Amino acid sequence: MRILTALMRVPLHVVEARREKLAALIDRHRYLPVSELCRRLGVSEATARRDLAALVSRNKVKRTRGGALAEFNERFPSFNERQKGASRSKAIIACAAARWMLPGGVYFLDSGTTIFALAEAFHAQPVSPVTIVTSNIPVGELLSALPGVSVFQLAGQLLHRQSALVGEAACRSLEFWSFDIAFLSAEGADEEGIWNTQEIIVRQQRAAIERSRRVVYCLDRGKIGSRAPFLLMPWDGVDGLLTDAPASKVASAEIPPSRVLDRASAQLPPDPRVSRAQLPVHFL
Repeated sequence: MRILTALMRVPLHVVEARREKLAALIDRHRYLPVSELCRRLGVSEATARRDLAALVSRNKVKRTRGGALAEFNERFPSFNERQKGASRSKAIIACAAARWMLPGGVYFLDSGTTIFALAEAFHAQPVSPVTIVTSNIPVGELLSALPGVSVFQLAGQLLHRQSALVGEAACRSLEFWSFDIAFLSAEGADEEGIWNTQEIIVRQQRAAIERSRRVVYCLDRGKIGSRAPFLLMPWDGVDGLLTDAPASKVASAEIPPSRVLDRASAQLPPDPRVSRAQLPVHFL
């Protein structure tokens, strides 16, 4: 038995090479669940967990329940840091977006700072009754005291610097809802579509998109013509983009003009391909 065990033991250099690949995967994607790590590396869950434990002991990654979160919370600019940038652009976009929040509506508000500006605009001129679901901690704190406004926070892991709730639990909690409009932020838009920086955020946004009749992407002019590591949505799947960028910049980025919403109009994005009635709804 001892001889058989010795023969089956994986050489140390093979183990170390696999762990380096694991650390590189997590660093690139910021977050990956254990199941995805197993698929990409071709190892068992037990092996993946041992490798993660070894990397944690060397301060290479941070462990989370069900996955591994690299230094996203520390390396990506914090919510407060991002809030200081492009404040005028965010206010212009926010005021336009807030006009689409109507009495009786159910809305998802994303974790971005532009979406927080939307919450501030809504707070200044609220309508009721409305239901708001958000992954954005400051949004929930700001709007929860408004009369006639019911606010629900997603489940999930709290990233304190990002002031956001993320992860598989957050995606699962979206299954309880059906939204009239989801207001989403992102890090870029070009001829291919809408881009974002973190895979963990992209997964959550796609889960919200699946639950929404309409989706409004809110991007300031600085993000037009740029891209990020992950394509959130190509243009054929985009209902509408709300931006303060001039038409010339939108054209130079080769963004389809039919996807850009008029800030001066209260017209909603076009109806989606899937009707709300077709979505399974879990009542709380």
